[in-house]
Amino acid sequence: MNQGIVWRPDAETVGRSNLRRFMDRHGIADYEALVKRADADPEWFWDATIRFLDIRFVTPYEKVRDLSKGAPWAEWCVGGTTNLTLSTLDKHRGTPTEAKVAIRWEGETGTVRQWTYAELDRETCRLAAGLKGLGIRPGDAIGIFMPMLPETVAAFYAAARVGAITVPLFSGFGPEAIIARLTDAEAKLAITVDASRRRGQVVPMKATMDQVAERVPTLKHVLVLNTMGEPVALRPGRDLDWHELAARQPDRIEAEAVPSEHPLLLVYTSGTTGRPKGTVLTHCGLPTKISADFQLNLDVRPDDRFLWITDFGWVVGPALFVSATVAGASMVLVEGGPDFPDTGRMWRLVQEHKATYLGVAPTSVRTLMRYGAETVAKYDLSSLRGTASTGEPWTEEAWLWFFEHVCRRRVPIINWSGGTEIGGGIICGTMIHPLKPCSFAGPMPAMGADIVDEQGASVGPNQVGELVLRTPSIGLARGLWKDPERYIETYWSMFPGLWRHGDWASRDGDGMWYIHGRSDDTLKISGKRTGPAEIEGIVMATGKVSEAAAIGIPDAIKGEAVACVCVPAPGIAADETLRQELAEAVTRGFGRSFRPQRILFVADLPKTRSLKIMRRVVKALVLGKPPGDLSALSNPEALDEVKRAAGQTD
Repeated sequence: MNQGIVWRPDAETVGRSNLRRFMDRHGIADYEALVKRADADPEWFWDATIRFLDIRFVTPYEKVRDLSKGAPWAEWCVGGTTNLTLSTLDKHRGTPTEAKVAIRWEGETGTVRQWTYAELDRETCRLAAGLKGLGIRPGDAIGIFMPMLPETVAAFYAAARVGAITVPLFSGFGPEAIIARLTDAEAKLAITVDASRRRGQVVPMKATMDQVAERVPTLKHVLVLNTMGEPVALRPGRDLDWHELAARQPDRIEAEAVPSEHPLLLVYTSGTTGRPKGTVLTHCGLPTKISADFQLNLDVRPDDRFLWITDFGWVVGPALFVSATVAGASMVLVEGGPDFPDTGRMWRLVQEHKATYLGVAPTSVRTLMRYGAETVAKYDLSSLRGTASTGEPWTEEAWLWFFEHVCRRRVPIINWSGGTEIGGGIICGTMIHPLKPCSFAGPMPAMGADIVDEQGASVGPNQVGELVLRTPSIGLARGLWKDPERYIETYWSMFPGLWRHGDWASRDGDGMWYIHGRSDDTLKISGKRTGPAEIEGIVMATGKVSEAAAIGIPDAIKGEAVACVCVPAPGIAADETLRQELAEAVTRGFGRSFRPQRILFVADLPKTRSLKIMRRVVKALVLGKPPGDLSALSNPEALDEVKRAAGQTD
């Protein structure tokens, strides 16, 4: 990156931070010393973290970690029994937190609702009792197909409370994607709503689940929450009304004590081909890792109000629920997206709900940039004390725009990168480190994070390599559901004994780390390797393009050539002049061998529900090949856009 340090924490910020408090408790001088000690002794770190976070157990564990089956199959909190809801709900009973707002929700129409911790506890217990009455037992899978609502938190916690395994489902899924997941999980029950709103349209969800239920043989019940106030057709013997079921249940039931490693979440991530991968996260692993990330690195505190526009089907949804309630903080949940019904909605939500922490994805920031800085300037964002970013690498232009106009140069951007299979992050910023654009402070403790070359040897500063873990983490996936061979092949086979995450990374001479995109998206042009994000950044730095996907296409001489599929910025003509200007920009930045062979213009690019551009899908469409697994696709209309631009229409 071209810029130096642009933000430094003041002494008060450092002194008040959770991270400084944790290090002081253990006599540790600085973050680098913490990482060194935690990597050398992960059992010490995770035991200390469990106590710091007040993660609750029914039966105390006898051993922090057991590696007897090998690093890929590490077991944690051995001999202990617990339940997620002990640490998110029960521990707040009889404390002032009970009366505090746990959830503040705003719908697309402007309706606002809120629940206190006591109300969330009550609704969770009532629903949990109803689930038990329906015969749901520990280990049964439950699909949750809901938009972001207060009841979505209660549904997740109710499933956890009875020991069931939650399968989060993206609220925009069609029937086929849901069928694949619920069939693989052998789900016994699904929870949904009558309908939701998306960009002004009423989107039926119960009707989608009706199609699903006919084709998932293990599915016995569909629980329906009526959100629109209209009658909902319930099929006798299968469908139940949420309110009718919960109304006759007690306000308190005991949490089911399950083994520490009992599955909590079964989160499906898309594969390039074939069926999605079912990532298994546990009752001890997820709350410990995700809360360590949010409390130690992001510095989330009980007085925070955390706003993150996301979906329950993306792991950030459950992560937000768990991290906020373990900390005793408040979360702001939002129906819909960041720019509807008005282009300044994201910033208005910060102002009106007095959010202290804002989570974003770089793609959404690039989308909002097109509306101009003047849209942000209308709003009072002084309540913010921190922002978090994840999902994909930043471009320097977008990072600086967000830092200047949203953070107003006083609030840090805490980059956080890991993934579903990590149960949190691998590298992250902190409240006590200075910032360079797009940077991470470094590895997170007890991860053994490293950057290696093709032989698995560590690389030096300013060299790009594969991001790996040398130490299994407590949050790491406990395999892939019913597919141990695929788990080993995907994550543990390239470098023996190391977890390969699939991201390119580097560190600079000051020790700051950077992510450069997926290593499986790598372009190799005339023998030179680069990540597509670097080319995309050059294209977007022209100011003429709001989004871009750089892909490799076959070339008879170079083996592979660059192609760019671009969304022109508002008011910019998608013509040959623009095409030449973009090609020249890439050539100046990378040399003639990287000059794009094709530049295509579209109105939108295929994205996942977490707003990541699906480059593999773009590449397949440009080359006229089958796009593979599309279950995570959030905007199917973009497929025809790319086909049309590539001349691949039927």
